[in-house]
Amino acid sequence: MPLTATTLIDIAMSNPVNAEMLRRLPELGLDQCLLTAGCLFQAVWNHQSGQPAGWGIKDYDVFYFDEDLSWDTENRVIQAAQVLFQDLGVNVELKNQARVHLWYAQRFGVGYPQLLSAKDGIDRYLVAGTCIGLDVNSGELYATYGLDDIEQGLLRINPLNSRPALFAQKAQSYQARWPWLQMIE
Repeated sequence: MPLTATTLIDIAMSNPVNAEMLRRLPELGLDQCLLTAGCLFQAVWNHQSGQPAGWGIKDYDVFYFDEDLSWDTENRVIQAAQVLFQDLGVNVELKNQARVHLWYAQRFGVGYPQLLSAKDGIDRYLVAGTCIGLDVNSGELYATYGLDDIEQGLLRINPLNSRPALFAQKAQSYQARWPWLQMIE
């Protein structure tokens, strides 16, 4: 039976941290707020590997979109989230996707387009199948390339962010935790 959005959400919410973050995130009042990345798809890989849903998850990513491009505004959101989630004992990474183009080149050495939505940020992950997010307000799953690659353990480069060296580094990091994953050229 193929992996569906409902099944992925059920598996991801079996991680109590995901469930609690999803419950609390509306308190921040963020536009286009999405729980995203590894905390979702890695729960599926853990399920397939017989590991607890939260095993091997390095951080919990939250994307949102605020047209106020000031660092001060984003930093206030980050600080509010630190207070909101401090008792969970995990690393929560919040990023205003409207601001990414302002700092990306300095951090990663290449330019980055100005994004028009939080989903645009999800669309640019290095590994195509990992481009997923869960809308905090609607509960809908967003998956740029669908769920087949996550279900099948396939790691392929995202054509919207074709950076082979960084892709290989990310894919190898995943394979170190889930050795059965396959890199596809």
